Amino acid sequence: MEFGHYLQINLASLPYFIPELILVGTLLLLIIVDLVLKDKPSAGWLSLIALSGVIIALIAVIGQYDLGTRSLFNGVLVLDHFSLFFKVLFLAAAALAILFTMASIELAGRPVGEYYTLLITLVLGMFLMAASTNLIMIYISIELVSITSFVLAAYIKRATRSSEAGLKYAIYGAFSSGLMLYGFSWLYGLTGTLDLYQLARSLSEVASQNPLAIFLSVLFILAGFGYKIAAVPFHFWAPDVYEGAPTPMTAFFSVGPKAAGFALLIRFFVSGMAQPSLVESSMWQAIGDIHWPQLLAVISAATMTLGNLIALVQNNVKRLLAYSSIAHAGYALMGTVVLTQEGYFATLFYLVAYYLMNMGAFLVVIVFQDLIGSEKIDDYRGLGYRAPIAAIAMGIFLFSLTGLPPTVGFIGKFYLFAALIKAGEAYYWLAIVGVLNSVISLYYYVKIMKYMFLDRPAEEKAGALPVTLSMNLMLVVLMVPIILFGLYWAPLQEFTRNSIQFFTGTF
Repeated sequence: MEFGHYLQINLASLPYFIPELILVGTLLLLIIVDLVLKDKPSAGWLSLIALSGVIIALIAVIGQYDLGTRSLFNGVLVLDHFSLFFKVLFLAAAALAILFTMASIELAGRPVGEYYTLLITLVLGMFLMAASTNLIMIYISIELVSITSFVLAAYIKRATRSSEAGLKYAIYGAFSSGLMLYGFSWLYGLTGTLDLYQLARSLSEVASQNPLAIFLSVLFILAGFGYKIAAVPFHFWAPDVYEGAPTPMTAFFSVGPKAAGFALLIRFFVSGMAQPSLVESSMWQAIGDIHWPQLLAVISAATMTLGNLIALVQNNVKRLLAYSSIAHAGYALMGTVVLTQEGYFATLFYLVAYYLMNMGAFLVVIVFQDLIGSEKIDDYRGLGYRAPIAAIAMGIFLFSLTGLPPTVGFIGKFYLFAALIKAGEAYYWLAIVGVLNSVISLYYYVKIMKYMFLDRPAEEKAGALPVTLSMNLMLVVLMVPIILFGLYWAPLQEFTRNSIQFFTGTF
């Protein structure tokens, strides 16, 4: 009787699992088509199938916004606006990664059936990460994302740096996942539950008895979350992986899995380690004497500072953007430490802004890598004269990453700093650290601009570069929202505010 009851609940959850089923169908179709067309040119068909599957899944996700909040599959997953926000972001990043792959020559002539299959599987894992409300499901979803990421990072098998990237990614991933699982085991031993919502209720009862044990379990768990968002001290994999992986996949790694890590981190700490404040309905407080917000604040400051300082001395643009990505993880973490609705809104808003500007920056890297065959910043000399549209686009993306007006990056950082200031004097120091780091980042971003526009190319390299129409169109498509949302961000603001209703209990 009990088995039948659980089976009925699982079957009833399937209609709310349509986007994930579409992704499963897409990856199965990719495998079949790749097998059927194995000895024939099939890259075009496989790219079309992957892109179509992502677009259909996106339509299905948008159609779920009217369904409200629902617990799925006996409480291991949840459907809410918060998870839907991240699913839209994941699919948008995957669509651009597929388009980048189609336009780039880096994977030309290589079999892409496994590549797209792994990419769609990775997106499916990120879907599960954003919706998980059970400790076991959290671990399974992280492992699904991690294992597929290891293979994709090392996809160019004969390239030494690609193989090195995959190996380092796997070693660091295994280590951090082991620590996280150990932390989960401590929480389960203390509370006797795997459900996040039950965890919060149980911790409120035992926190005063075992504060040190719970704090240590949080430290172990942060190893797994910190690894996914490339936060200090679990950032070591990022530079080598970003440099060694295929550049379209590097662009995806910098946005997709990082956003999934933030989705998981926010849901875990708000649902499992905090309780609504008695002072104001839009605020939370850490359970008992577990000072995890202060710990996150220290990690945020260390992450942005280390990322920016090491980026100053980089000569490879992909490694520079890798350390920049680490720094931006620190910026986004600032919104999570204040335990307010404004803080979480700021983090989500900044993740969308980061998606636009970082994917755009990596597209320019792909353009120049294909045309000049180099990722060295020194070889960017004079590219403003040889490829003006791509160079201007790079300038806009870099200024937005710095946080200069009138770009969406400025609006994102404004919301982050405003959330810190509004939270009170205890967070002023973090806001100051964030401002100082933004000034530091301006130096290495402007250095690229100097090479492109103020330095002349060598005589033998003075000719114009043949940037394809498709590349220029994609650059324009990414440039326009950077400026548009920097001047009029109300639609993006409304979309983001609707996505944090999960925290306000308005459903």
